[in-house]
Amino acid sequence: MALPWTLCSRSSPTATGLLDDRTRLDAPARRHGWPGDDRWHRDPVPDGTDLLNEKDKTTRSATIFDVARLAGVSHQTVSRVLNDMPNVRASTRDRVQQAITQLRYAPSPAARALVTKRSRLVGLVVTAGVDYGPSSIALHVNEAARRARYSVLTIAMLAPDVTEVRQAIESLVRQSVEGIVLVAADRAVVGASYEIESAVPVVTVDATRSAAGESVAIDQHEGARLATEHLISLGHTAIAHLAGPATSPDSLERVRGWQSALTAAGLPATGLAHGDWSPGSGYAYGLDLAVDASCTAVFASNDSMALGLVHALGDRGLRVPDDMSVVGFDDLPEAAHYRPPLTTVRQDFEALGTLLVRRLLAAIEADGSAAVDHVTPELVVRQSTASPRHARP
Repeated sequence: MALPWTLCSRSSPTATGLLDDRTRLDAPARRHGWPGDDRWHRDPVPDGTDLLNEKDKTTRSATIFDVARLAGVSHQTVSRVLNDMPNVRASTRDRVQQAITQLRYAPSPAARALVTKRSRLVGLVVTAGVDYGPSSIALHVNEAARRARYSVLTIAMLAPDVTEVRQAIESLVRQSVEGIVLVAADRAVVGASYEIESAVPVVTVDATRSAAGESVAIDQHEGARLATEHLISLGHTAIAHLAGPATSPDSLERVRGWQSALTAAGLPATGLAHGDWSPGSGYAYGLDLAVDASCTAVFASNDSMALGLVHALGDRGLRVPDDMSVVGFDDLPEAAHYRPPLTTVRQDFEALGTLLVRRLLAAIEADGSAAVDHVTPELVVRQSTASPRHARP
């Protein structure tokens, strides 16, 4: 049904009182007004009125013009509200937001990109499987992007080579992402990511931070140093290390941190072995571990391997920490409920996800505002570590 219109000034009295932003206009007068001119306003549909009839609901979604009619403004004003532009009255903005909610209106990403020249899309490539660390990073990148009003297109890959990662990045660029975060478990992929030519910025999670490209990471070296120094402070002088895969940048940095702490204390860095991050590899290591006066503590490169190690030691009749102290890495949610509760290094994946997105958006804007490139981990001391038996009073 066509809306009735009357022409009057905002300050002109009528039979129903002073006119305000909800003034009715006649059609000819409205045609002489400029779009969005606040001197002339169309009556919004009364609160609670559903602009779409039942047939419309089943055949189409609400459009920006439906929102404009319901809010009593021009579609240009709706566009300004959607794009968070200035020069829109608070009362007008509220009416538009209420109309958007009532109609369940979802702006077209393509249409918005045409107006703003921005897609508000970022890409995420995860090549590190479903382990706790990579999956936590992916979750918090999504959360941080959402808070920044970006959507995330994710490509997850189990064990890709460099060519497949390049193809994934190219695929995301074709979908108009403004930038890409890469989470990779293999140092060859991480290193090659800096050589990939991309039309958009790429920020890589790289614990080694050895290249000149955009990278962010939790300081794995510092975390391993904290774990090892904790064991040294308890009196341990022979501390073995169950590392992760030799191809993992995180694992390599933890090995380096373990070595540097022992070297600084004048102790030998012996007893290095590599697992595959799984509890099974920790269990196998624990069965083979030579437990004597020359080895009284183990720093495991993640909590899952530490869990398997503690299990194996128990099966051998050895007690943690009475016979062997064990430190993990990650601080899994269940680490506090191991038997005994596990001393470990906490990685703040929420902070890392936030920093990754902040660094990516700074690269997109080319404003250089995100200079910080790492998150510092934290040692969490529980009951899996104690002084070695020979050092106890």
